Amino acid sequence: MSALVHAPRIALVHALAQSVAPINEALAREWPEAQRMNLLDDSLSADLARSLAADGNGLDPAMHQRFETLAAYAEGTGAQAILFTCSAFGPCIDAVAARRPHLPVLKPNEAMVAEAVASGARVGLVATFAPTLASMPAEFPAGVQLRTALAEGALESLERGDTAGHDARAVEAARALAAEGCTVIALAQFSLARARVAVEQALGLRVLTTPDSAVRLLRRQLSAQGPGG
Repeated sequence: MSALVHAPRIALVHALAQSVAPINEALAREWPEAQRMNLLDDSLSADLARSLAADGNGLDPAMHQRFETLAAYAEGTGAQAILFTCSAFGPCIDAVAARRPHLPVLKPNEAMVAEAVASGARVGLVATFAPTLASMPAEFPAGVQLRTALAEGALESLERGDTAGHDARAVEAARALAAEGCTVIALAQFSLARARVAVEQALGLRVLTTPDSAVRLLRRQLSAQGPGG
């Protein structure tokens, strides 16, 4: 294998501080050789929420430019792949990827979406950030049986350090989806990954998380590039 496959430099771009640990833990567990670079701008999510509340124009040209600036910085440091962990910014990330056909650029959800679709099941999507449920369903192909639920108050609990409260609210949202016939639960945010075990234990269903799915896809993509990228 090439050095690229063994020890690629992967830029991880975050809009929530709570997303940093889950993806770093997944990479440390599943791909410890990968070199991790973390970029955090925790004003992105707050600014998006304010913009949506004010005029509904959250992903405007200024927001697109912020994502392009982050991506250019990451690429300039030698990153061989970029993974965005912020799930409410799909169009901004698509634009970044379109400018970089030579570089794997992943939206936070695309790997998990692919795994959920491949299951052939009715999928229940849980989120803690309301704009995610406005943008993410469009990432699923037409015809997929999808139900969504907001774990209200979960993100606020996590920000206060109440991890048990966060997980309990995630379980409650997932339980409502299971009652609608969902047999696969997809946890939409990287910060939600910590609730996987609690949801699995409470419901006995398959639970997908964005960090684990993303690591699997990144490793396949970089391995497929072979020597020389």
